[in-house]
Amino acid sequence: MAALIQLEHLRKTYHTGEVEVPAVCEVSLRIEQGEFVAVMGASGSGKSTLMNILGCLDRPTSGRYLLDGVDVSDLGRNELADLRNQKIGFVFQGFNLLSRTSALENIELPLVYSQRSLSSRQQRERARQVLDVVGLADRAGHHPNQLSGGQQQRVAIARALVNQPSLLLADEPTGNLDSATSIEIMGVFQKLNDEGISIVMVTHELDIARYTKRNVVMRDGRILSDQPVAGRLNAAEEMQRLRAAQQAVQLAS
Repeated sequence: MAALIQLEHLRKTYHTGEVEVPAVCEVSLRIEQGEFVAVMGASGSGKSTLMNILGCLDRPTSGRYLLDGVDVSDLGRNELADLRNQKIGFVFQGFNLLSRTSALENIELPLVYSQRSLSSRQQRERARQVLDVVGLADRAGHHPNQLSGGQQQRVAIARALVNQPSLLLADEPTGNLDSATSIEIMGVFQKLNDEGISIVMVTHELDIARYTKRNVVMRDGRILSDQPVAGRLNAAEEMQRLRAAQQAVQLAS
């Protein structure tokens, strides 16, 4: 059975004048369907470039990238756009929601560009379903400025899910959130992963990476380590501990 992601000797080199800047160097990586992987590394490690390639937002200089069995390395621009729309959902650090549009309408937006022939009613029903999945069914009519940061990120996750992608790519999804809200969002990701959704997440936060199942650490464009997470954190349990600690502080004050 083909892996969801198969990278073979992937390289990405940028050119600044006459200087070649290697961003990704001979990376080979296999990620199976249903995995939850954190890609980590310091600034300049190549993790963001790798994420852009995985999301078909950038092309490798050489090597092969197979997504769900399809070699995407030589696809044309329109073919890449179709593949992104059909196979990949994106979640970013900045929620990228339209400010004058309701949560439900933000989620519906990718369906407008989908090749699936859905009526307006079907699009609205699909959007409501994924909004319920992230626990915000009662916020469908709210605009982004009426939602907390965590709620906005949940809407962004629902938008990423609405086209039923094979892969969810999350780029620093907790970077703008406080500790408690970050745990809530990781709980959403853990729930989605338990339901079979594959997730690859870029993060620089060691504690956030512990909610995933596998950590891939990069340095200087290469994979430094690739190992399963030992002592994986459970978001529901961590939230209970945090609330107990907060309550203890309140009682002591």
